[in-house]
Amino acid sequence: MRLPFGLLLASVAAGLLSVAAALLAMPAASLQFGLVTLLALLGHVLASRGVRRVRWAVAAGLALLAVVAAMRLSWYQEQVDETGWLTFGQGAAKAALLARWREMIDRERLAALGLALGVLCLAAGVVALPSRGRRRGVATTVVALLLLAWFGLGLAREFGRYPLPNLLGTVWPALLAALVTMGALALSGRRADRRRLLPVGLVLLSLGAANAYSDLAAAWSGWWVMARPAEGAFLSVGVAVSTSSESFPQVSPALEAAIALAGAGLVAVGALHSSGEADAA
Repeated sequence: MRLPFGLLLASVAAGLLSVAAALLAMPAASLQFGLVTLLALLGHVLASRGVRRVRWAVAAGLALLAVVAAMRLSWYQEQVDETGWLTFGQGAAKAALLARWREMIDRERLAALGLALGVLCLAAGVVALPSRGRRRGVATTVVALLLLAWFGLGLAREFGRYPLPNLLGTVWPALLAALVTMGALALSGRRADRRRLLPVGLVLLSLGAANAYSDLAAAWSGWWVMARPAEGAFLSVGVAVSTSSESFPQVSPALEAAIALAGAGLVAVGALHSSGEADAA
């Protein structure tokens, strides 16, 4: 068995284990197997043949996504290891809760920035692929525009409910990631491999980036409501506040893991196949 193929099989196996762990409510194991999946994909890309600028761009994107996965795993372990209860008065407890909440939002924004940089590198790999004709890109352009319209409708609803500068100041990395992946999807049709793995992977990555935006926006909006409640609203520590955006469907952790890992894998393999087919032609 050749090394690239063996690493690809390892990535598929680890990805399936990550999704299964998420289904069984084992987030730590899911994050660990997800990290192994991305590292195996990275090794597969580095060990494979192809146009150098495409291969290195895709490898850089996968490496950044692996860094994000490692950060999430570290943060989860810190959260599990933390112990202790708040013993202050209600005002001090609320201040501590808001500070902790804001720290979690800042971490998610850092992860979104890593995601944005990762998809920028993957998009650079897509752009580096040779174009094969205009007609091949019509379908992916239409799909990208439909996704952009759906995403834009959700953005418009969020912008109407919260202060625009404050919201954009937090969610811009996730917003950038979503827009970049949709742009890469529009360009991928002319550069896709015969099996169309590249466009399918970019559709999944676009959905994953949109979900990352939705999660980050929901976390920030909840913090905003708690920190600056509207007149006549009474909130107390320990009372759950529903802040999920109605504009974006909520997905399970297992489906979220499947979309993210399958998207990254299909983009990596599709880019390599497209590069190889272009060289053969």
